[in-house]
Amino acid sequence: MTQTADRADWVAIVGPFRFPWGQASSRRVHGIACSLAAAGRHVVVACGEHGPGLTPLPEAVGPGSVSYLGMGEIPPVGAGKIDKAVRAWWSWGARTVRWLDSRPTRPSHVVLYNGDAPYAARLRSWCRRNAVPVIADVVDRYSPEQLRGGRFAPPYLSALLAFRYHYPRCAGVIAVSSYLSDHFRGYGLPVLRVPPTLDARGLAGLADRRPDEGDAVRLVYAGDPGRKDLVATIVRAVRQVNRAGYRVELRVVGPTVERVRELLGGEPVPAGVRVLGRLPQQEVWAEVREADFSVLLRPPTRFNRAGFPTKFGESLANGTPVIANLTSDLGEYLTDGVEGLVCPDHSVDGLVETLHRALRLSVEDRCLMRKAARRRALEAFDFRIHARALTDFLDSVRH
Repeated sequence: MTQTADRADWVAIVGPFRFPWGQASSRRVHGIACSLAAAGRHVVVACGEHGPGLTPLPEAVGPGSVSYLGMGEIPPVGAGKIDKAVRAWWSWGARTVRWLDSRPTRPSHVVLYNGDAPYAARLRSWCRRNAVPVIADVVDRYSPEQLRGGRFAPPYLSALLAFRYHYPRCAGVIAVSSYLSDHFRGYGLPVLRVPPTLDARGLAGLADRRPDEGDAVRLVYAGDPGRKDLVATIVRAVRQVNRAGYRVELRVVGPTVERVRELLGGEPVPAGVRVLGRLPQQEVWAEVREADFSVLLRPPTRFNRAGFPTKFGESLANGTPVIANLTSDLGEYLTDGVEGLVCPDHSVDGLVETLHRALRLSVEDRCLMRKAARRRALEAFDFRIHARALTDFLDSVRH
């Protein structure tokens, strides 16, 4: 069978991310690639890992295809500071460009995901020389406090240069949120807004568990909180509700016990909170499916307005309603009392108030919310829904 990258009509998605799993960026690219395959495009994802060679992605469905391979752009485990600095500031993107040069045919488009300024500069230069349109898939607008070292540190300056200089000079932008969509349309660029997507149709859907009246309300937080998610606020709200004599159980997936204690300022993890640490992706989704609600609290910062939480669509796709305050475009997909409950703000008191509302819901109310959550995911977050818009967008973008 002819390899995808030997065809005359293939699309390259490139960047120093892990693929097909490993981080939120992995899942973002996975969704975009599967959408394009569903519309008939042949996609090669050149990720940042060391190996493998060209490998088909079996989850891709439709007349197109997705294959992936590793470029080795990400420093290997145990790499020293000098090696990391050389890759980040000198050779970032060089391996990917050499691979593009080695292909017998040029891609119709290059979709650039992340990489910051050095990577973006090298890829834009290659695309300019080869008359290939480059499209930036933009999912963040970093604030200084989001990155180690702050405002004058190299990581922030690199991200800022990419955002302000390189992305506006691409042929087009795929934006994860309306905030980013509006921003890049201000440069006169063609822009398509696509939220984080996944194979919602292929997931198991609604859990068999049907709670009895009087059962504890089971919550789940799943993810890496970083500096975005207010896990300590969630834990403290659960503690406060349980101290008042109610029954709420929270399972925290991702952070370790030590990390949760650090977020709590050294306080012990309270009763009613189970910290499960890192789990394989399928086990994460099983925990989400078994919960009555997933919980997501974020402060209304610029960074959170620009991004869009991947875990939100994943929760709905697993049939689990969401308790969240409204940041980014969540208000378009979360109707209070339908797909979940809207928290009035990101405070402990605001979440306590919302948890009391959850406790008053009947079993039937919760079952209706589960069905509505699943339905919303199939309508908005399944990768097939965005397939035609993405391929039409590529057709409209020229060098």
